[in-house]
Amino acid sequence: MNNNNNNNNNNSNNYKQDLDPQSDHSSDQFSQQPQTQQRRPRGFAARAAAAAVAVASADADAMAAESGGGGGKGKKEREREKERTKLRERHRRAITSRMLAGLRQYGNFTLPARADMNDVLAALAREAGWTVDPDGTTYRSSPPPHPPPPPIPPSPLIPYPVRSMESPLSTSSLKNCTSKASLECQPSVLRIDGSLSPVSLDSVVVAERDPKSEKYASGSPVNSSQCLEADQLMRDVGPQEHVNDFRGTPYVPVYVMLATGVINNFCQLVDPEGIRQELRQLKSLHVDGVAVHCWWGIVEGWNPQKYVWSGYRELFNIIREFKLKLQVVMAFHESEGNESGDIPVSLPKWVLEIGRDNQDIFFTDREGRRNTECLSWGIDKERALKGRTGIEVYFDFMRSFRTEFDDLFVEGLISAVEIGLGASGELKYPSFPEKMGWRYPGIGEFQCYDKYLQQSLRKAAKVRGHSFWARGPDNAGQYNSRPHETGFFCDRGDYDNYYGRFFLHWYAQTLIDHADNVLSLASLAFEGTQIIVKIPAVYWWYKTSSHAAELTAGFYNPTNQDGYSPLFEVLKQHNLTIKYVCPGSLFSATENDEAFADPDGLSWQVLNSAWDRGLPVAGQNSLPCYDKEGYLRILETAKPRNDPDRHHLSFFVYQQSSPLMQRELCFSELDSFIRCMHGKSFDAT
Repeated sequence: MNNNNNNNNNNSNNYKQDLDPQSDHSSDQFSQQPQTQQRRPRGFAARAAAAAVAVASADADAMAAESGGGGGKGKKEREREKERTKLRERHRRAITSRMLAGLRQYGNFTLPARADMNDVLAALAREAGWTVDPDGTTYRSSPPPHPPPPPIPPSPLIPYPVRSMESPLSTSSLKNCTSKASLECQPSVLRIDGSLSPVSLDSVVVAERDPKSEKYASGSPVNSSQCLEADQLMRDVGPQEHVNDFRGTPYVPVYVMLATGVINNFCQLVDPEGIRQELRQLKSLHVDGVAVHCWWGIVEGWNPQKYVWSGYRELFNIIREFKLKLQVVMAFHESEGNESGDIPVSLPKWVLEIGRDNQDIFFTDREGRRNTECLSWGIDKERALKGRTGIEVYFDFMRSFRTEFDDLFVEGLISAVEIGLGASGELKYPSFPEKMGWRYPGIGEFQCYDKYLQQSLRKAAKVRGHSFWARGPDNAGQYNSRPHETGFFCDRGDYDNYYGRFFLHWYAQTLIDHADNVLSLASLAFEGTQIIVKIPAVYWWYKTSSHAAELTAGFYNPTNQDGYSPLFEVLKQHNLTIKYVCPGSLFSATENDEAFADPDGLSWQVLNSAWDRGLPVAGQNSLPCYDKEGYLRILETAKPRNDPDRHHLSFFVYQQSSPLMQRELCFSELDSFIRCMHGKSFDAT
């Protein structure tokens, strides 16, 4: 009994020691565990804790699933992010490339072929008079003395040296502030919007300054009290050449386009005496020659391979009387006529009869509407025209002209021949037909839905290994859509995914192939004669990433592509001259801003891309009868002032608004314009 009691007492003491925090055993235990213990929750607290544990477990499972091999959704998102990153990088590189090209071309900076930002900073520092060592050490060894500040002149000229680095085509881009409006202008400072193309002065944005702050009172390179003329901003300070003085500039020949109405639909000269009077007036203006359309729909209008040239023979003989040069246009398109004296001219009647039975010889939009302005390029090698292919029909027409007027070629009266390659005689798809309801600044529609072009698309998709790509985009909008309203042309739209790049490349390559095929035969027909190809100016939506209007016209020229270099490489093989349609001021600045238009930026790209490949470039105005400002704008395009290589247009074709004998008020401005083209002053002396 006593032993049992002793054992019980010992067990009781041991249990008490386990519970006694002051006991040695308890101290040993607590020395190995945290000093505070969590009490097990009960009741509502227990249920809440259990729910939290369940949620955490579910989140962990989801994360594990996404990170594991079966996480398809996460993998797709990562692939999309990689694609977006590549797009952003291509866009950044395109902007950098254009900036470097502008610095080399118009800033006279000698940058290496693979220049980086360090090279640019070093060049800018050296231009400012600093010394830059190869290891990057930059210093100014002997700073120039600071002269006392001159008094502020009342003239709005820039009081600080400014290096001109603008596009040569943009001298009127900033002339929206007149001297009267300058009194109402708020002080402003110029900043560059890095998201836009550096080749356009439209990327120069005027930022409003806080009228209460004088932070920029002396630091701005712009006179804060007045608005500046663009010419003052863009030319170097110093002895400046007067804006109207073109004396000593290269001689650019000027041709005047005669109206279509001089020859009627029966190939008869309408008014010989009226033509003589008009040519007499042109001769008094010292023009170098005239340009004449030779219409396929008139000469071969009634029967295939039955050519009637009688009216043109009479017209050319009259031109020869005045000893003017002659350029002829092989016009394989229709003309709707206008107020300039042009008459409507359709395609040949026998071609239209074929088209009634086989409408696929014409360009077709997604809705199936046929455009009879010109023949589809899908029949270039298809015997759809009474046993002849499209290019055979064009070649027979050109060969007939060359044979008929061989004497004029021999004596040198005919100086050049322009080959019509598409709508309006320009190398483009008929994507902006007004008779279909198109209005500026609509993006237009793709014209590839006739059966012949669809066969070509299916063949290209099969070769690529993706037969399901043999279709046109189904989210490209309508003729008058805006890019942001479509899934194809919007930012990060389908135009830049794998299918979009395939389709646009095929669409543009079809245009290039058509030009190559026709020009190969034209070179045979007119061997030894200058050949001209007309390139359009599709400048609206140029400031957007997709360049939607250019894409529908056939030029694959978004911000991350150069759509003109591949074309010009092919044209260079034919030793021809490019005639660029110089953009006019048909639309107001507000309309152009809403259309994200950039005519100067597009002109800069097209002209320099052609000149860089050694192609001669000519010009033609897109709008008739300019005022003095319009003429000056053309002159700046024809003779870029700051071009270090002294590039200039080979000749210029002036498209008149109506017969000049009816527009005597235009003579004074036109006379000054021609004298400037010939290297004289704009103002009469």
